[in-house]
Amino acid sequence: MKGLMGKIAGGALAALIAIGGGAPAAHAAGKTLYLFNWQDYIGKGLIKKFEAYCGCNVVQTYYDSNSELDAKLRAGGDSQYDVVVPSSYYIPQLVQQGLIRKLDKSKLPNFKNLLPRFQNVSYDPHDTHVVPYQWGTIVIGYNKDKIKNPPESWAALFDPKYNASYPFSMMKGSGRDLIGAACAYLGEGFACKTKAAWIKAAKLIEKQVKRPNFSGFVDGDPTMQQLKKGVVAIGMTWSGSVAQCYADKTCLNIGWILPKEGSEAWVDNMAIPTHAPNPELAYKFINFILGAKEGAELSNFNMYPSPNAASEPYLDKAIKQPLVTPTAAQMKRLSFLPALTPAQAKEFGAIWTAVRQH
Repeated sequence: MKGLMGKIAGGALAALIAIGGGAPAAHAAGKTLYLFNWQDYIGKGLIKKFEAYCGCNVVQTYYDSNSELDAKLRAGGDSQYDVVVPSSYYIPQLVQQGLIRKLDKSKLPNFKNLLPRFQNVSYDPHDTHVVPYQWGTIVIGYNKDKIKNPPESWAALFDPKYNASYPFSMMKGSGRDLIGAACAYLGEGFACKTKAAWIKAAKLIEKQVKRPNFSGFVDGDPTMQQLKKGVVAIGMTWSGSVAQCYADKTCLNIGWILPKEGSEAWVDNMAIPTHAPNPELAYKFINFILGAKEGAELSNFNMYPSPNAASEPYLDKAIKQPLVTPTAAQMKRLSFLPALTPAQAKEFGAIWTAVRQH
């Protein structure tokens, strides 16, 4: 979940990567695909290939979190963008609000390329509204020179005895990931969805906020950047963010933990907003990404596993390492975050807001 280097967003960047430019609200003449995406989540080379394929321009705008995407779509963005990339647990909420449209699978012949585990998923039964884009896990990243021999547990983050003095951060975003981590540590499971479990998790997080070495709530990719620069010694980040800096050899002193209590297997998905200006172009883009070589190029760029079975022969060896593609044993620790009803989402939002303001 490209939180935002390979997932650096410093705030809701309005920067545009475009050959054809222009703000999304001011649609240029000719064919233009307006893509609302996580920061640095597709290579420029793949964008250029799609532009050549479709005879169109691509304009990208970025968001930092699913809640920011949701707010933008509710404020009229559902008529400004052709493709958005929400995370799995947020799909039901977007559907309930009428912000994304049902898909016409006849326009997606490459849909058949998806691995079975990514078809007819719990957050989108019968593959009605979305198509998987990338998937990955949430891990703990830490500075091996400062955090010595941490446990394979969320205790490395939440128990002060493993880090009494070095700066640490906790994940920001919508709160689902951090609350899930706290729930897992407390024995409630990462996929906790009761108010009682959320309140217990919130109290644990509030205790961490009071620690003198707490540096703040930070999203996944900025956390990776802070780890590389020595700003923090430990924090939550995305598996692909760690893999990317291993690949470019900029953070060889950074270790990673997939906690034994469990973590999230997240899936970012392509969806078409209800009032998308160019829905036919959106279908072309989604089907293009579902191509065998195109899907592999996307994963090789992002350092995330592909949901595309046809892409597997073209994936780099690095993609097949346990950090990127979990082993069967690691997969048993992972779970999708469950969807929330509108009432649950309201309750959760109030709890998360209180934590952030504590």
